[in-house]
Amino acid sequence: MNKEEYALIENYMRMCMEDSAHDQEHIYRVLYNALDIAKTEKNVDHDILIAACLLHDIGRKEQFENPALCHAVVGSDKAYRFLREHGFALDYAEQVRQCLRTHRYRRDLQPQSLEAEILFDADKLDVAGAIGIARTLVYKGAVSEPLYCVTSNGEVLTGENDTTPSFFQEYKYKLEKLYSNFYTKRAAEIAKKRQQNAVAFYTALYREVSVPYQTGRTELEKWIGNTEK
Repeated sequence: MNKEEYALIENYMRMCMEDSAHDQEHIYRVLYNALDIAKTEKNVDHDILIAACLLHDIGRKEQFENPALCHAVVGSDKAYRFLREHGFALDYAEQVRQCLRTHRYRRDLQPQSLEAEILFDADKLDVAGAIGIARTLVYKGAVSEPLYCVTSNGEVLTGENDTTPSFFQEYKYKLEKLYSNFYTKRAAEIAKKRQQNAVAFYTALYREVSVPYQTGRTELEKWIGNTEK
């Protein structure tokens, strides 16, 4: 891939990115993670990998406007059309499309190439560790969802088995469980190092918000009697 081709694809990506949790810096982190992983693998087609990383989230706007859509599917078709309209070979455009279609975890859409596996792992790494928590908090704030939920008895829920969306619910449902099933050894190694940061943050945050509810309600009742809040 020459500089002109890279700039063409990069500029198109920048035009498509509007989601603060999936902004262009997320794209670059995924790209750089992917290049790191690629150094440990053999026979990687870097032209396909770089294009796939740059374009993998260009369908986010459509999914945000219509949650019934899958950004991976929408984005893969957008990428294919863009590449073909700008003279890229049919086989190349199709391989990039397949990478995009399978970068989001779905049992019925598994990566079918090494480049697709690397993209999947690199994207998954950006949900791991401290960066994953930071991005989740940004997204939760953007859609006006809370940090945590509280029972009628004043107990802060851990997020486990919660049905109401919150940061704690997202952590237990998704973030806590993503540290396995990587396709590449390098990605698994990076994820393992990041995991302890995520666990420490969640543990500290839960303690900091739950303890005041436990002690504060008791203290409050001394002054105003029994209360439901």
